[in-house]
Amino acid sequence: MTEQEHTESTPQSYESASERLEAIIKRLDSGEAGLRETLDLCREGKGLVEFCASELQAVDEGLEELRLDELVARLEVDQAAAGANVASSP
Repeated sequence: MTEQEHTESTPQSYESASERLEAIIKRLDSGEAGLRETLDLCREGKGLVEFCASELQAVDEGLEELRLDELVARLEVDQAAAGANVASSP
């Protein structure tokens, strides 16, 4: 796959974007990229970083939702237990 094909394709996953970022960094660190290629790689890298950030944000929101669901379930159990204790008191 050429550098141009990389810039035009959307990553399929966080992992593939991360791997491509590593390849870009390696190419830039080599010092072998010309000025135009460096610019293209930086643009592609910026897009990949934004993609990865959005993927991480989505995962974070999902985890937060799971934690909230777990908290609600615990509160419901605690309220039910408290209600049972009140009902069984003389």
